[in-house]
Amino acid sequence: MKIAILDDYQDAVRQLDCFARLDGHEVKVFTNTIRGMGQLAARLQPFDALVLIRERTAFNRALLSKLPNLKLISQTGKVSGHIDVAAATELGIAIAEGIGSPTAPAELTWALIMAAQRKLVPYAGNLKRGLWQTVSTEAQFNTLGTVLSGRTLAIWGYGKIGKLIAGYATAFGMKVLVWGSENSRAAAVADGHTAAASRAALFEEADVLTLHLRLADSTRGIVTADDLARMKPGALFVNTSRAELVAEGALEAALAAGRPGAAALDVFPSEPLAENSPLLRMPQVLATPHLGYVEKDSYELYFQYALQNLVDFSNGACTTILNPAYVQHTR
Repeated sequence: MKIAILDDYQDAVRQLDCFARLDGHEVKVFTNTIRGMGQLAARLQPFDALVLIRERTAFNRALLSKLPNLKLISQTGKVSGHIDVAAATELGIAIAEGIGSPTAPAELTWALIMAAQRKLVPYAGNLKRGLWQTVSTEAQFNTLGTVLSGRTLAIWGYGKIGKLIAGYATAFGMKVLVWGSENSRAAAVADGHTAAASRAALFEEADVLTLHLRLADSTRGIVTADDLARMKPGALFVNTSRAELVAEGALEAALAAGRPGAAALDVFPSEPLAENSPLLRMPQVLATPHLGYVEKDSYELYFQYALQNLVDFSNGACTTILNPAYVQHTR
């Protein structure tokens, strides 16, 4: 098969142990992203199969209809709203799902929390500029960091990642406060944590608040300006899940108003993030380029399954097809 691997920004996939699984196939790795429909369609038209790195490129009906040779999309991890599954099915395109792990995103979340609370990035950056123990040359931002012990970590969403985060917080002597579905709150209480009395209380009581929700129609924009306005001036807002969970523009406005006082972000509405993004100009924001799953062990896990799905599909034996009805359609 002619296979394209998309959006491998660091050209890392070819260095993975599992890449050898594609021996015998014609493989092209794209290390840059293009957004224009026409350009993207022209780039991908020759290929029988595509490997997607999470949601870095979206495939709507219009784009899928311009790819007449495409037979398979092999997804690293699970499909998460970036592929029009119904359109793919109608067009006879199979979608194979893989698996992932919560470990790397949970560890990245905790690294961001620790770095933001102790202001490690500005301290380290200013040290290289000859400034000793200086967070910022602007007096209002040249403030001390804070420890985590004794403070409250609020978690919205108590799934696999949320549970790991709660465990880290407990080890650091934090109180864990959880909000989410009734089942999530009950699970958190069973694990020895506290369920927030209300959604408002989650935001009001948090010293650090972190989101761990799936993006769906019901959760898009679920964090509102009113929610953020309830946070303490010294609180930290953390989002390593999906930028679209927060109402458009609400976080930028909230940070400008001083509630919360800081944010640590790994996800953005449009990625790669534009250099002129207002978030990158805010001293109280720690931003990383969507690194949650970007880590050696995670890549090996993601691609081991995604590439094996390709091999199995080419041999007529793939058992991880998300849309088995695709075989009923031809173009």
